[in-house]
Amino acid sequence: MRFIYNLLWPFGLLLFLPGYIVKMIRRGGYREKFGQRLGLYDADVRRKLAKQGSTWLHGVSVGEVAIALKLASQLQALEPELQCVLTTTTTTGFAFAKKNAPHWIEVVYTPLDFWPIMRRAFSVIRPGRIILIEAEVWPNLAAEADARRIPIALVNARLSPRSEKRFLRFRFVVAPIFRLLDLVCVQEPGNVEQWTALGVDRARIRHVGSIKYDPADVQIEFGAAEGILRQLKIDKNRPIILGGSTHAGEEEVLGKIFRDLRDEFPGLFLIVAPRHAERAGEVYRALERLDLRVARRSAISPNSVEFDCLVIDTTGELRNWYSVATIVFMGKSLTAHGGQNPVEAILAAKPVAFGPNMENFAALAYTLVKETGAIQVNSVDELRRAIVDLLRDSEQRERLVRNARMVVDAHHGATARTAALIVDLVPN
Repeated sequence: MRFIYNLLWPFGLLLFLPGYIVKMIRRGGYREKFGQRLGLYDADVRRKLAKQGSTWLHGVSVGEVAIALKLASQLQALEPELQCVLTTTTTTGFAFAKKNAPHWIEVVYTPLDFWPIMRRAFSVIRPGRIILIEAEVWPNLAAEADARRIPIALVNARLSPRSEKRFLRFRFVVAPIFRLLDLVCVQEPGNVEQWTALGVDRARIRHVGSIKYDPADVQIEFGAAEGILRQLKIDKNRPIILGGSTHAGEEEVLGKIFRDLRDEFPGLFLIVAPRHAERAGEVYRALERLDLRVARRSAISPNSVEFDCLVIDTTGELRNWYSVATIVFMGKSLTAHGGQNPVEAILAAKPVAFGPNMENFAALAYTLVKETGAIQVNSVDELRRAIVDLLRDSEQRERLVRNARMVVDAHHGATARTAALIVDLVPN
């Protein structure tokens, strides 16, 4: 199967390359270090990677990179001499990693999973162990690690219903790849059976909880966003609706709801943080078409005039913005599918609402709703009613926050438990 995969790989690249290039151009920065995607590294990077036995961490984008950095910090506490290489796929993930990674983590782009490219990358990185975050298990990467007797772990393993269905349909293809994993750390007890069904040895699966939901060491700067709002002359006591990690269409929904509620709730303010910062211009124009006065985070100055809403067009700040919200709506759940992670909003002690499409966080969303720790809506009208109810009822807001925190606290210590299992991994 791997032979067929490598045989078809160039044709697959040609098929998906146009869309891939368009996406990279839209996100910007695609030219920077493009050679690293082909396993080509400059002399400076080669020098930094010369130490054999580094821990190779891989996360696709910003969310996975944040998990990788959190886990690396815990590993470094157990192994003070730890040296890491962190690979990421997207330009936003790369920028976030470069901004937040400590000096002992070298950040590079993920090599494409083609046999000669992956072999070249392995010869430079020379890892002592490999840690994949959430869902990225590539055939050549896994096979190359196995051939070199390098232990490979999948941590915070995530399996959406759609992915599980697809993997089960093609189990004869994916099972040999998953069998190469030496450790799989899952988030929920029920995940053990799911990964076993996909071919992972049950003895190698551990239920540890979710690193992403682990409240330990999550740092929220509660005063940072307040200072920026002061420049906009927005008092922290004003009611604020915040849309976190929104996708196309959701900003307009929130804008219309905000516009309709201003008469009933004087001083109401709207903050929108699109999931992809490169959409900020599009979001700005959509809100302007609703006759709203819109500010952009990157253009705020002490002389800013009065605005109705703010678009967050910067990366890596969202957790701090949750701290000023009265109500948080989690994006990619109403007009798009998959959902976004509500944990940082919960840790900022804010009530959360989300739409019906929380597939990527299905277990957490189900538990939050079951324990009255969040509100799930099925339509725009239901979202409007939920926002009105929460703006009117401070006790309901406090009850949601209290119950949600109890749900999240069940994952406390997941990072430490995962790190301890990784430290015990030894070469095959």
